[in-house]
Amino acid sequence: MNAPAKSPLIGIVWMVLTGLNFVAVTAIVKHVGSAIPPAQAAFLRYALGLVFLLPMIRPILAAHLTRRQVKLFALRGVVHTLAVILWFYAMTQIPLAEVTAMNYLTPVYVTIGAALFLGEALPPRRLAAVVVALIGAAIILRPGLRAVEFGHIAMLFTALAFAVGYLVAKRLSGEVSAPVVVGMLSVTVTIGLFPFALMDWVTPTWTDIGWLFLVACFATAGHYCMTLAFAAAPLTVTQPVTFLQLIWSVAVGALVFDEGVDGWVIFGGAVIMASVSFITWREARARRIVTPPVPATK
Repeated sequence: MNAPAKSPLIGIVWMVLTGLNFVAVTAIVKHVGSAIPPAQAAFLRYALGLVFLLPMIRPILAAHLTRRQVKLFALRGVVHTLAVILWFYAMTQIPLAEVTAMNYLTPVYVTIGAALFLGEALPPRRLAAVVVALIGAAIILRPGLRAVEFGHIAMLFTALAFAVGYLVAKRLSGEVSAPVVVGMLSVTVTIGLFPFALMDWVTPTWTDIGWLFLVACFATAGHYCMTLAFAAAPLTVTQPVTFLQLIWSVAVGALVFDEGVDGWVIFGGAVIMASVSFITWREARARRIVTPPVPATK
């Protein structure tokens, strides 16, 4: 296969398509709602998505993973399982726009974790950007001025758990191929979700299964488009485009789910996204990319 053409415009187009796919994921999960418990819905999404794992079976078997690598994959599976359950729960509790905006905190947590546990530098400008991002989160939550619901708390821990999973994946990515990293995540999360799904199992309808299979399809398509975006343009070009996800989430929430448009949520999300973009730009100048793209942890 020929290498993708290097073009900022092409990279932006692919990242726009990435955002549309991931907004479709959140909208469908929101549509399924509380008809199926969050852990079961998450399990069905991953179990149905295993069909996309078939091309990765051979690389996984050929990797001859060490005991240490298996433990790291298991750790990533545990934290990602927790994150997915909390994310599905948050989708049933708070508006789409707030879920999307608070998910922008994941790259910020990654930056902090990389400094604390991976020995990455955290110079004053990047530290200031982290503080600004946390201010953006405070703008969204506005504690004392509005009710902070369990869905908001769930999203705070969702972003944190996704960040831990990304840091583990970053360590593993230098040792095994990308298909192994992606494939092992699908396997471990499916296994991790299974016992939680059994705790409160509700027999799903064929319609529910169809919707959740669509979630798996859109999530897979989103990651594929994101990969093409990274191949076509630098992260500093594609990262800011992810802010469009918040705009689309606001539109879908208002038009489809009759959710109110909260200007403070948009403003807080913009503050976080600006901070993440600045951190990415600084890392690119230093030729040391630590901060992940916003959708990469989903």
